[in-house]
Amino acid sequence: MLDNGAVNDAVHPSSESVPVALSETSGDTGDRRRRHAGSRLYPRVTSFRSRRGALTPNQQKSWDRSWPILGREVADEPLDAEAWFGRSAPLVIEIGCGTGTATAAMALAEPHLNLIGIEVYQPGLAQLVQRIEREEISNIRLLRGDAVDVLENMIAPGSLTGVRVFFPDPWPKARHHKRRLLQPATFALIADRLRPGGILHVATDHAGYAEHIAEVGAAEPLLIGLNGAVGGAGTAQRVTAPIGFERPVTKFESKAHTAGSAINEFIWGKIE
Repeated sequence: MLDNGAVNDAVHPSSESVPVALSETSGDTGDRRRRHAGSRLYPRVTSFRSRRGALTPNQQKSWDRSWPILGREVADEPLDAEAWFGRSAPLVIEIGCGTGTATAAMALAEPHLNLIGIEVYQPGLAQLVQRIEREEISNIRLLRGDAVDVLENMIAPGSLTGVRVFFPDPWPKARHHKRRLLQPATFALIADRLRPGGILHVATDHAGYAEHIAEVGAAEPLLIGLNGAVGGAGTAQRVTAPIGFERPVTKFESKAHTAGSAINEFIWGKIE
């Protein structure tokens, strides 16, 4: 969640767009899984409007002290989460964790989960590193880079208990819609990485993006809606869901409420 104006897209590390079109997905599960091998499986036009910001002296000290333990740059090699956390626990990723207000609160509320926050904005990550140190939060790790690269190259199929995407950049202009993170290909990739019964939880305050998300999510055959916004067919599955759905209200969301923007919440579960 970005409280400070940084863009919460797919946290792409470059400020330049990649001029390729988003590939279409197939309804055939076998075909889709065959495409889950190699780099940039689902090419998409993507651009991160980078905001450079220097760390404060205290942030820099925390970063130097704790980033080598808590954080890593996104890479093309599989992630050994159990070794990184030092324990075996259900794994949840949050795409676009920003300054970590929601990340830290949810980690404290769910100490039985291993939570990885993905973000590109270093000052935001530095604020979260400081909070992790201050509150001695042991179940958060951080990746700096593009979340799609994480899903493609670092996360094994069927290994995630949950994926959270809170307030991704809506790219409101029509000519920029192709830059949105939540496209059919990304839904297919997330569904593949979720374990059976795993959860995808999305929130947005942008009405147009909400319509797009609902439509694209409904077309993903491996996901079933768990709340009213997406049909609610899996109500029983929601009761036994492996992660919680409560989100702390951050400054970003408070501004949306003040502006009169409705918050749209979407919860899907992977079919079992």
